[in-house]
Amino acid sequence: MQVQEAFSVPRRALDLEDYIDIARRHKGWIFGPVFAALVAAVVGAFLWPDTYVSTATIKVTPQQVPEVYVQSNINQLMSDRIASIAQTVLSRPVLTSIITTYDLYPRQRQRMPMEDIVEKMRADFGIRGVVDVTNARDRVPAFQVQFAYTDRYKAQKVVSQMVTKIIDTNQSERSASSLGTTQLLKDQLEAAQKQLEGIESRLAEFRERNQGRLPDEMQANLQQLNAFQQRITVLNSSLSRVSQEKLMMESQLRTNKDQLASMQREPVGGETVVKSERAQEADRAVQYYENQLAALRDHYKDSYPDVQRMIGMLASAKKKRDEAIKEDAATAAARGPQQRVFTPQAAREARDLEAAIRRVQSQLEAKQLEDEQYRRELVQADATAKSYQARLEGVPMSEKEYNELTRDRDMSKMKWADLDQKMSKAMIALDMENRKAGENLEQLDPPSLPETPTQPKRAMIVAVGAVIGLMCGIVLAGAREMKDTSLKNLKDVRAYTKLPILGSVPLLENDLVVKRRRRFAWFAWSLACLTGIVVMSGSVIYYYATKN
Repeated sequence: MQVQEAFSVPRRALDLEDYIDIARRHKGWIFGPVFAALVAAVVGAFLWPDTYVSTATIKVTPQQVPEVYVQSNINQLMSDRIASIAQTVLSRPVLTSIITTYDLYPRQRQRMPMEDIVEKMRADFGIRGVVDVTNARDRVPAFQVQFAYTDRYKAQKVVSQMVTKIIDTNQSERSASSLGTTQLLKDQLEAAQKQLEGIESRLAEFRERNQGRLPDEMQANLQQLNAFQQRITVLNSSLSRVSQEKLMMESQLRTNKDQLASMQREPVGGETVVKSERAQEADRAVQYYENQLAALRDHYKDSYPDVQRMIGMLASAKKKRDEAIKEDAATAAARGPQQRVFTPQAAREARDLEAAIRRVQSQLEAKQLEDEQYRRELVQADATAKSYQARLEGVPMSEKEYNELTRDRDMSKMKWADLDQKMSKAMIALDMENRKAGENLEQLDPPSLPETPTQPKRAMIVAVGAVIGLMCGIVLAGAREMKDTSLKNLKDVRAYTKLPILGSVPLLENDLVVKRRRRFAWFAWSLACLTGIVVMSGSVIYYYATKN
């Protein structure tokens, strides 16, 4: 019951003297974990192999030719391109080749598959961007290539080969990308050329099939039609003029022939009768009125007043001529059957009439030829005008198809011209990439040969180990103190008994037992410390003995 009551009594508040007493009572439980953790940290830190990091810097050289003159075929951001190059150089075949060439990770290769070794090398390899002073998001002026390995010479060789592969891969990828762009544009240009040639061929066939009826020729056809219509009008006027002249010449020819026939008419019995002046004048009047009547009838009907007047005058002239002929006949009968001869004046008139007849006949023949020429030209002009009229009438039927063909032709030309211009620029850009005048990667700093390892941080490991051991010792000492419920000093007696203390009796133990216990404790601690020091010294000696 007293024990249970003691456990139920709350503990008193501890002061600094109490904590010092606790540390003194449990110093072995505190120092022991600290020393064990220190030994473990030293052994682990010095048995952990050194890791050296070799670093090389690669700079991005801008395009040497101004972009105003030559525009690159590649529009990928440099940061994206570096990431793509990293994926290429960190591929399994490349890393496997490097591991085999430089005999990397020999111990791991004995107990791990190659896939795990490749993943470990990827973890040890890194690309770190250098700070860009221009703060341009699409530009990376330089970046670092790093590789961590236990052998610093091999680390330097691996970084050197990686830098070479990155630069070569960048150049090959840029050339391949530029070549691919150029080839794509070339294929598109050839397809556009074939399309344009096909449309040009169809357009040529259409033009050949609709020669003269194309919408482009409508204005010219209309002008030609108007010209030929005017020509037809002129020819018709010329034909009318020639017809009138022919009628007048025919009338004059008939008059001359009639006059000559009247002068040469032979009466019954073979007598030649010479007309009187009055009869000849009457014949000329009749001939004149007949010509005038014929000319009027060509333009007017018989009901026209001038025609009626001319008919009356012609009838009066014929009546006078008949009367003159009768008088001449009566005079000739009264003279008897003797033969009359022409007078010199009548002979001259007869010769003049014959010459006039021949002259009029020649003129009539010329007019006839002129009439025929005009008629042939009129037929030709009329046929040509009809052909142009047919062309104009056929234009609306072919205009839609022709407009579609010309529109397709123009669009194909624009597409071909645009692709041709792009192709020219792509060829120049490809030539620039082949000359390595574009945006390239160039080694700025060679791979470094590290002198000091980056890992492990031995001082930090030892310090952390000692701190962890100290914390464990404090936890163990606190746990033992919480478990121990005995009274340790006079403060505990006063606090828990609530009684006045008159005096204290020290704990009486056997001196031999106390000495034996102390000797055993010192022996154990000495052996543990010596063992720990030997282990730590051995790990340090092993590290420096195996250090490259």
